[in-house]
Amino acid sequence: MNIYIVGGAVRDELLGRPVVDRDYVVVGASPQAMLDKGFRPVGKDFPVFLHPETQEEYALARTERKTGRGYHGFAFHAAPDVTLEQDLARRDLTINAMARAADGTLIDPFCGQRDLKAKILRHVGPAFAEDPVRILRIARFAARFGDFSLAPETLELMRAMVAAGEADHLVAERVWQELAKGLMEALPSRMFAVLRECGALARLLPEVEALFGVPQRADYHPEIDTGVHTLMVVDEAARRNFALPVRFAALTHDLGKATTPADILPRHHGHEARSVRLVGTLCERLRVPGDCRDLALLAARYHGDIHRAAELRATTLVTLLERTDALRRPERFSQLLQACQCDFNGRLGWQDRPYDSPQHLLAALAAVNAVEAGKIAAACDDKAKIPERIHAARVAAVKRLLDETRNQQEDQ
Repeated sequence: MNIYIVGGAVRDELLGRPVVDRDYVVVGASPQAMLDKGFRPVGKDFPVFLHPETQEEYALARTERKTGRGYHGFAFHAAPDVTLEQDLARRDLTINAMARAADGTLIDPFCGQRDLKAKILRHVGPAFAEDPVRILRIARFAARFGDFSLAPETLELMRAMVAAGEADHLVAERVWQELAKGLMEALPSRMFAVLRECGALARLLPEVEALFGVPQRADYHPEIDTGVHTLMVVDEAARRNFALPVRFAALTHDLGKATTPADILPRHHGHEARSVRLVGTLCERLRVPGDCRDLALLAARYHGDIHRAAELRATTLVTLLERTDALRRPERFSQLLQACQCDFNGRLGWQDRPYDSPQHLLAALAAVNAVEAGKIAAACDDKAKIPERIHAARVAAVKRLLDETRNQQEDQ
């Protein structure tokens, strides 16, 4: 029995990056031998075991054979006669197909170290084409390693896979899982650029693909289209290290612009309602978690109003706060403002422009929260009028705030 560290841990060690998780491959062992040493089985599709002390995962060396379409169409073979090289040969990229022996020896049968130095993402072999998830994984690695290039032969293979319909057999949960991981990388725009280059974006996220070629408003740098702007917004969310719901909202906030009637372009009047519908469709198809879905819907519907916060009257501000549930969900409202911040700054030359809308809205929210709704309700004889009275008190509070702010600006 020989044990090797494999995959990402070896890659990241060679890159000088922090090693978070270690994966182990065991060569020359049977499931019973692992049980005899106290390992606990956890794998269903193939033998994976937890170390009795560290609880790290140890997988028996295995080969795999394509038996059907999609992610689940594989048969695995794990036995003591499977070699380390055979196990590494089934992996996706050369940089992920290296192993480190217990004595420190590097095993690199597919020249992964060479590709690391050259900063190239290259598939290991033709078996890559058997698993459509690898299209998403390659795109995700492009987002993680922003200065790596994609080998031309790997891109061609990915295009062939898409053309053969392999991407159409990806299950929604796995698409979302990889998409979410890619959004959390350092340069998520590269994930979507790679997916677009190989044709997969149109199959997996047609709502996003449709944004490319759609012109922006004339005052929003017409030299970039809505698709490019969207990728800039996503990268802005990554630059600011915002959470996944914010990054997903950044990706989907403008989907409705792809359906703007041609006769009103480059204006996009009414795109918010169209965006909400498209976001809902996308989220249902990919089974997007509720926190990401809800924030994306709010950003799609209200980002324009939030951008105009300084121009809004007190009544409109209070209505906006109420409809976004800012009083009961302040953390989510803060994320909504973050998504809008990224939309504002995600334009050429706008990255460092001051964005005042959050300041205006948070001040209005503080004024609204200071209204004692309980006292108003207790003093109201007609219970049916309680919501109206509370709303009126909130509007009055925000109006006082706006008047005070205006007076202070005039004094200056």
